[in-house]
Amino acid sequence: QVQLVESGGGLVQAGGSLSLSCAASGRTFSNYIMGWFRQAPGKEREIVAAIRWSDSTTLYADSVKGRFTISRDNAKNTLYLQMNSLKPEDTAIYSCALRKAPFFARDTQRYDYWGQGTQVTVSS
Repeated sequence: QVQLVESGGGLVQAGGSLSLSCAASGRTFSNYIMGWFRQAPGKEREIVAAIRWSDSTTLYADSVKGRFTISRDNAKNTLYLQMNSLKPEDTAIYSCALRKAPFFARDTQRYDYWGQGTQVTVSS
C-alpha cells in the first residue's frame, strides 16, 4: 500500500501564490507517475500536472501552464506543486495521486493511489 498526504492548501488573494506538498510513504515502485488533480464544486476532477518520477518529465493542463510548477524530491519522497498568479477559477480541492506505470495519463481512473485532498481557495 501507498499513503499520500497533502499539505499546504489555504486561502489566498488573486495574483498570490501557494505551494502544495504531497508526502508519499509505504510501498515503493521502480518507475511511476505522480500527479496533481483538482475538483471544483459541481465539476469533474481534472488533472493539473504530472511528473514521471524517474526523469522528471512533466505534463501540465493548458489552464495552468506558465503559472504552476510540479516538482519532486526523491530523497524525501515528496511531490510539490508551486502555484503562482492564482486566479479565482483555481479554487478547488487539490489531490495528489500515483500511477503504477511510467506513462502519462489524464484519466483519474488510471491512477492507483490518492491522497485525501487539500482545499485551495482564491479570492477575487
